[in-house]
Amino acid sequence: MSAQTNFPFPTTHPLINEARFAVDAVRRAALLAVQIQGQLDGAKLNKPDSSPVTMADFAIQACMGKLLQDQFPDDVLVGEESATALRSPTGDTMRGAVTEWVRRWPSDSEFKFASARPEQVCDWIDFGQAEPGRRFWMLDPIDGTKGFLRGQQYAVALALMVDQEVQLGVLGCPCLTQARFQDSQGPGSLMVALKGAGVFTAPLHGEMVFTALKTSLRSQAAELQGLRSVESSRSSIEKYDAILNRIGATKAPILMDSLAKYAVVASGMADLVLRLVSPRSTRKGEYIWDVAPGALMVTEAGGQVTDLDGHALDYSAGKILTHNRGVVASNGKIHAQLLAAIKDEVA
Repeated sequence: MSAQTNFPFPTTHPLINEARFAVDAVRRAALLAVQIQGQLDGAKLNKPDSSPVTMADFAIQACMGKLLQDQFPDDVLVGEESATALRSPTGDTMRGAVTEWVRRWPSDSEFKFASARPEQVCDWIDFGQAEPGRRFWMLDPIDGTKGFLRGQQYAVALALMVDQEVQLGVLGCPCLTQARFQDSQGPGSLMVALKGAGVFTAPLHGEMVFTALKTSLRSQAAELQGLRSVESSRSSIEKYDAILNRIGATKAPILMDSLAKYAVVASGMADLVLRLVSPRSTRKGEYIWDVAPGALMVTEAGGQVTDLDGHALDYSAGKILTHNRGVVASNGKIHAQLLAAIKDEVA
């Protein structure tokens, strides 16, 4: 495994150890995800909300849980997954398969999972069932699971929250090149942001040479490039199109799943991401792990992130951003225009 040849943050930074750990762990997790995706054959379970969960989700959360226990024993993990389904009698087959993948975690002399047992794997997954506190890590092991199942865009997402502020965010995107281009056969992208210290990207494969990311300077409507989820509902598409029409943007959006969209805005390839409120949604806000790492990347690259009403994201409510309505991430140059258009189009 290639060394971090030009790690972009100063060794005196108070979170330098956390940043090095997160970059290494997310990179290994993303490489494991690539292996699993190549042999998945559509195997998945459905959670109570009907969203899918795969062996990659479980295996990555298990390994991350174990690594965090070992490296930062005083910290907790707030993760998306639970081992409840794997512990049930009907989960035997999936539990065994997940354990096999945990044993294949890309390892060196420091991190070894070869002797992992099924009950340990379930315990490591459930280590991620903690509640947010003063300092905690948050993990979405496979953000964009439907994209992962289609062989398209997804991300491994890890972030560190301290005193209700996102301090560190890392994304591993195997189907993104230079944090800009969708490319399932390319070197992949790893992005890392540290509050107040910038955001950088390096390839997942090969030598890890980091380069800085900066948002675009575009402000003319005809130049603006938006991003929209592949899984958008019809009502969300209509609202999205109405908002962009109101500001005069004419380019067709790039369709992309997962937090990778925020990385593309941070790189300057695109200019805006909207998470609109669906009228059919029964949830009262966005999950923090679906927003926090990407939001930090956009702001550290020079952009701006608020909710639909222009309010700062408020992480004080726990796992869900119940004090916010949707998310708007932009290059900063067009943020006021977007908010004005949203006010007119989104009740």
